[in-house]
Amino acid sequence: ANAEDIVRRQLGDFPIASSIVVPAGTDLVFLSGTLADVAKPDAPAGSIERLGDTETQAASVLGKLAKELAASGLTMADVVKMNVFLVGDPRKGGAMDFDGLMKAYLQFHGLAIRGQNPPARTTVQVAGLPIPGALVAIEAVAARHAAPRSPSCKSAVGASALPARSSGA
Repeated sequence: ANAEDIVRRQLGDFPIASSIVVPAGTDLVFLSGTLADVAKPDAPAGSIERLGDTETQAASVLGKLAKELAASGLTMADVVKMNVFLVGDPRKGGAMDFDGLMKAYLQFHGLAIRGQNPPARTTVQVAGLPIPGALVAIEAVAARHAAPRSPSCKSAVGASALPARSSGA
């Protein structure tokens, strides 16, 4: 959808929206949870060093999401909702590295970069992710104007769309 069609309620100076209204007639594109690529191939498999710290992993994941969006003709500016899952970093006493996430996030969603159009976002700490050493997974929803549909593509609803029944009499 065009930026002017989507209503985003800014959360102060923080680069997320507190709420977003997406108008009817808008296509939503759902991006699956994404994990980081290997940052250091020579590091031991299953180690945090192999995938990188939270900042490195978040930058990798956000870059992968940006590429996936581009394949659908979208950009990060089209993202309306983002869910971030962080594993506690053992080097930080098991706490999630929110600062590391934000350093990477601001590269893609800083207010100066996006022109005051940030997504709504949830960030939670989770016990683990599918790949050992993974600290970050992100899923997103983007919005764009729906392409006009021809009348033949609409689904038929109602009695006229049902096959005729014989009365059996």
